[in-house]
Amino acid sequence: MPEFMFATGIENSYPTIAGPDGKSRRVDEADRCGHYRRWREDFGLVRELGIEYLRYGPPYYRAHLAPGRYDWDFTDETFGALREMGLTPIADLCHFGVPDWVGGFDNPDWPDLFAQYARAFAERFPWVRRYTPINEIYVAATFSGQLGWWNQRQASDRGFVDALKTLCKANVLAMRAILEVQPQASFVQSESSEYFHADEPSAYDLAAFLNGKRFLSLDLTYAYPVSAPMYQYLLDNGMTREEYDWFADHHVKARCVMGNDYYITNEHLVLADGRVVPSGEIFGYYVITRQYYERYHLPVMHTEKNIKDAARAPEWLKKEWVNLHRLKQDGVPIVGFTWYSLTDQIDWDTALREENGRVNECGLFDLDRRIRPVGQAYRALIRQWREILPTESYTIRTRY
Repeated sequence: MPEFMFATGIENSYPTIAGPDGKSRRVDEADRCGHYRRWREDFGLVRELGIEYLRYGPPYYRAHLAPGRYDWDFTDETFGALREMGLTPIADLCHFGVPDWVGGFDNPDWPDLFAQYARAFAERFPWVRRYTPINEIYVAATFSGQLGWWNQRQASDRGFVDALKTLCKANVLAMRAILEVQPQASFVQSESSEYFHADEPSAYDLAAFLNGKRFLSLDLTYAYPVSAPMYQYLLDNGMTREEYDWFADHHVKARCVMGNDYYITNEHLVLADGRVVPSGEIFGYYVITRQYYERYHLPVMHTEKNIKDAARAPEWLKKEWVNLHRLKQDGVPIVGFTWYSLTDQIDWDTALREENGRVNECGLFDLDRRIRPVGQAYRALIRQWREILPTESYTIRTRY
């Protein structure tokens, strides 16, 4: 994957949450933000900005009807249009939710079912070469298994591990299934890059534990040997030795790009009483992504960023770009940069668990499809750097 990928994405999260009546309700961001009605217009906006790569996928919960049964009508239309328009999709096959008939991310039958779905998608769209099989596994497992917010709404370490091992196995099986159909496929693992700061010395041990736990989704996916405390944690909370060893025998790391997502909410402060609260940006993208790179030594793509403040967004774009470019100059193989998402979002300020209808002004365009200042800034950035980046060496540093 030698070319540099300037990208955006269509926000298409679709977890289930508990409604006011306690019953499960589906939150579909693509629907709420108008994409199902305006998808042709949205694709045109991507082209208008000079962007060639789009993180995009079908609504999984609507496309996978039952084991072996699929509804491709909407996907045929949209992916056909992407191909005609010369836009390259990074196919996002599962974004925070599963079909109602699956239940949740703790269903042990789901990895095989999802692999069948991924294979069926690859067979139907053999021209698609880039995939994110499962978006942000760490976040999906935490929100669905640890915090009780989404999907199966479990709130325990056992719930987290059940979701984590199932998501990671589904991710690996999907990659292997896709490769059997499309041997040239590559995989962009879009994952949240986190860090936990100890507020005082008494909080250090918990912060160190959480800083080990943040890597688990990629450790399993890439078959990276976990530390003794993390291994004990996994086994104490329901993972068997056989389940852990399975990943060493099945990973496809050589076909992967490590996608790192960074938001101002990705850094945390661990207090002496065990509470974890937001810290705001302390290290930033450069430091944290460097930690992930030195662990896995894979090509890196900045796969998500935004800030829910339209006035500050151009500054945030520039800051993230400077961080990314410095990593490239310092020898990290950087292959892509993404502002996520194309349009504003709704209710992500409460992680989608409350349906307040609050617009989060974080898009390149607002929900009326009017360009925001950050959209203009991103278009200019792409024009300035598109021809420069391919000629830069990963190892020769620029003198200032």
